[in-house]
Amino acid sequence: MASLIVSCVAALMCLVVITAPKAEAIVTCGAVTGALVPCIDYLKGGPGPSPGCFGGVRRLNAQAKTIPDRKAACNCLKGAAGSIRGLNAKNAATLPGKCGVKIPYRISTSTNCATIRF
Repeated sequence: MASLIVSCVAALMCLVVITAPKAEAIVTCGAVTGALVPCIDYLKGGPGPSPGCFGGVRRLNAQAKTIPDRKAACNCLKGAAGSIRGLNAKNAATLPGKCGVKIPYRISTSTNCATIRF
């Protein structure tokens, strides 16, 4: 009888672990890159961000609602910054503010997304 109870408890625990929601990011690097495409000229030192850039940055910020989403977006932005040839570091760092978005870090290749408090 005791082994039956132990088996039932073990099965119940497995069921709880299997069905527990996981905190996974839904923001992808593809979404981040897509949001930044209209910003490329500005990120390379061109004139102020375009309306399409404003919209992309604001949409991305709205999509990144959870901490895993915000961490994923941070890591994707860091990677994107590293992949843009001719990146103007000042323009990259000021892009969110120019678009009316506040984030707790600067867009930079040296940003450590693991240490940021979201």
